Formats: sequence, structure tokens, C-alpha cells
Amino acid sequence: MTSSTKFPSSILRTALLLLAVAPLLPPLRAQTAPPDKYEQALAARTTVKVLPNGLTLIISERHEAPVFSFYTLVDAGSANDPSGQSGLAHMFEHIAFKGTNTIGTTNYPAEKLALAKVETAYAAYDSAYRNAVADDTVAKNQTKLDALHKTFEDAVDAAQKFVIPNQFSELAEENGAVDLNASTSEDSTQYFWSMPSNRLELWAFLESSRIGWPVAREFYKERDVVNEERRMRIDSSPQGRLVEEFLAAAYMAHPYGRPGVGWESDITQVTATEASDFHKKYYVPSNIVVAVVGDVDPKTAMPVLEKYFGRIPAGPKPEPMTTVEPKQTAERTVVLHETTQPFYLEGYHRPGYRSPDDAVYDAITDIFSNGRTSRLYRSLVRDQKIALVAEGFSGFPGIKYPGLFAFYALPMRGHTNDELREAIHKQLDILKTTDVSDAELERFKTRARADLLRGLADNDGLASQLAEYQTRLGDWREMFLELQKIDAVSKADIRRVANQTFIDTNRTSARIDFKPPTAPPAEATATPVSAGKGGAQ
Repeated sequence: MTSSTKFPSSILRTALLLLAVAPLLPPLRAQTAPPDKYEQALAARTTVKVLPNGLTLIISERHEAPVFSFYTLVDAGSANDPSGQSGLAHMFEHIAFKGTNTIGTTNYPAEKLALAKVETAYAAYDSAYRNAVADDTVAKNQTKLDALHKTFEDAVDAAQKFVIPNQFSELAEENGAVDLNASTSEDSTQYFWSMPSNRLELWAFLESSRIGWPVAREFYKERDVVNEERRMRIDSSPQGRLVEEFLAAAYMAHPYGRPGVGWESDITQVTATEASDFHKKYYVPSNIVVAVVGDVDPKTAMPVLEKYFGRIPAGPKPEPMTTVEPKQTAERTVVLHETTQPFYLEGYHRPGYRSPDDAVYDAITDIFSNGRTSRLYRSLVRDQKIALVAEGFSGFPGIKYPGLFAFYALPMRGHTNDELREAIHKQLDILKTTDVSDAELERFKTRARADLLRGLADNDGLASQLAEYQTRLGDWREMFLELQKIDAVSKADIRRVANQTFIDTNRTSARIDFKPPTAPPAEATATPVSAGKGGAQ
């Protein structure tokens, strides 16, 4: 399972969506607004229905092959993790593959009772351990703690007897499912795979069941897996640690400053009960969009989807996040000293995806970082030869709330992070004081249009973007406004946004500076001992 998939930039969002209707499109040409016929062509074979329980279904027909892809988007990600439970959204993504009250169990009524005993035993152990830590009496109470932990382990073993491991995924794969996966970003959680179209009803049963009736079986075993994932991706990775420190410095209040995988202390203490509470709050139908694209007929498919997804109990849509990151008023700096490849990273706060300047940030990303004609590559890599790689990107770590426009670079041997920092800032100063060229602006707009025709004309790409647009903007048709926004970007817009965004007081920088390895101590040499003095000579 992936844990950090990001909602693409507006250029890529457009590409993912419109590429799926590429067979319907004539050659693209410069235009100030997307022709209505493109939207009409997709709308003619796309059906949207909001069920009485609040869940939104989207079906889009593409009959090129007897398969379909789906994309379930839950509008809750790592940013929604409760305080003290960081990583819980990601953890629940793992649990969603453990089965339901009918899949993955030999006897659910008995398993349910056994799982309740697991929670009771864990709560008793956890409470005793926390109290002992608070009173500094762990050693004194070790025998009691060991006994409570043994009771918990015995309860886990008893519950495990009812588990049919991996039955959910195996059942899907045995019926032709491919690319089973899920991802948790800071903004949302996604589930997806592709399947033969004659298995649509089976899929509807499987997917609706894990949304409505998941079971947190093998929870504490999976918790260890997630904690190991954290150790591999962050604790054992200098760059992972740097990014974690960078985000913690860039955000003082907003949960974007927390690692999506979670803090170790939270991961190792979160419970199955807390995971169930998270599900009850965020996995409600009114917070979910399901898109299906492929060889499906809405007339026959929609009743099937209504039958299964409509049975999920309704619930109130979660309240919106109210925490707003305060305006940054001074540069923040993080420096790690590691015996590893030096690395430079800096970021600037920018508005969320609803900003009217969202396409302007896409233009800056393209001009600075898109290929060998980009400014950072030409200046730092090709001409000055001070960097192995240098790029900028927008919308990090998420886009639902105000995120960061970030730059990173790796120095060539013999060069330093200070050189990279100075070179990046020089390029930003040029962007703020001098208009981009006609050729650069046109390349950005041409690439944005050309990207629609390359590589993403598939069911899963369209399904993901139908769900994303429906969730983020309330109507999948908003995708067709992207080219209009891109074509409207001007040179003046780029200079204005650059001057507003790329300023010292809005910057957080982070770096890994090389630390030479410590020389091992000299190997000891055997020395004769004086019998008379008893000491070394």
C-alpha cells in the first residue's frame, strides 16, 4: 500500500481526465476555453447519482475492452488524524484489506467476541503501563505488566484462530482483479483496482462491504508492520528524516506538519477501537465518491451499485477543519549533519487548490523544472555543473489546504548546498524582476495541451480524476475549465505570484550537510606486562 500519493497539479489533473476521452477529440489547438463538445462527449456517457445515504456514484462508459476500473475516494487523509493518533488514516487503509464481517473469518459472531476481549486486555495493559511510566514505577511493576501483556497476547492468539488471512484480496484476484492497491495522502484515502466487467456485481459487494463493515482483525500485527514502514522510510533514511524535520518546521499549527505515516509514539499506542472510531466518523457515505469507468452500461450497472452501496448506513459529513496555519514571518532553517549525500530543500507557503492562481503555480513549476529546457536544469545542472538534479514542485505535502511550493537540489562532488541555495535564489530573483519569455510561456501551455494526448488514456486514470474533481469541486465537469485557466496565465501573473510567494520571511529551508565518518579507534597492540610493577610499559 502506498501512503503518500499526491493529488496532481492542475496540468496533470487535466491530462488524466481528458486523456481518457482522447479517442473523441480532434487535434488540440490554442483556445481560450475548452469547447463544449468535449464536455458533452464525456457527459453523454457519464452518469452521476447521489444515493439517499449520501454516497456519490459515477459511471462512465468505455467499451473498448470488457474490463472496468474503479476509484473510491474517501475525503479524509493524514491531515484528519486525531491528535495523538497520527498515522491513523494510513493505518485504516491497511485494515481495509483485512476483510469484513463476512469475508476473512470462519465465524464472525465468535470472532467479534474474541476481538472485544483483545481490546479489553490491551486497554488493561496499556493503562497499567502508562500509569507506571508516569509514576516511574515500571521496574517495580514489571511482573504485573508482563502478566497483563501475556493476557493480551493470549487474547490475540484466540482471535487469530477465526481469521482467514488475505481472503479479501485473494477473492478479488481469483476473479480477475489486477493492480489491487490503495493510497493515503494528507488529503484523502483512495482504493482502486481493475476487473473484468462480468464481475461488476462481485466488486460492488466487496467494495461496499469494506466501506460499510470492515473488521480491524490482526490490528496489532498490522500496527507493527506500519511502524516498520516508518522505520524504513523515515528513521533509516536521511532524506526521510530531513523531510519530516522540514515539514515540522514549515508548519506550526496545521496538521500538514505531521508525518503521514505517523509518529512512532502514536503508531505504537493506537488501538483498534480508535481505528473503528475513525471509520465511523470519516467513512460515512456523504464523505465518499465512487467512480467506475469501463465496459459498463449505466442502465444495468447503476441499479447494481445502488443495491450494494445504498445499504451502507448514512452518517453526518465530518465537520471541516478549522485550524489555519499562521502567516510565516521569519525564515526557518533545518540542518542535519549526516555521512551521506548532501541535499538541499526549501519551501514557500502557497494557497490551496481553489486559489485563482493555481494555474500560475503550475506555470512556474513547468518553467523551472520541466525537462532539459527548464531553468533550474539549464542553470544548475547543465551550465554551472553544480547540481546532479534541481527541481521545483507545487502542492507539497497536499493541496486541499494551503501547502508549499518547494525546490530541491543535490550538489555535485566538490560543490556545496550553499552554492545550490544561492543559485536557486538567483533564478527566483530573475523570475520576480524579468518577464518569462514568449517561448517559455507558450511551451508551458503547449505541453499542458499535449500532455492530454500521451500515456494516460485509460480507465483508471479517468476514474481517479472523475472522483477527484467531484470531491474537490463538486462537479467532475470542472475538469474542462483547467485549460481555460492555463491559457489565461500571463507573464504579469507569474511575476506577481513570484513576488508574493518567494520571499525570505515565507521560506523554510532544510539541508543535509556531509559529516565525515568518525575514524575508528586504533587497534590495540598487545604490550608486555611488567611483573614487578603490574602496569603496561
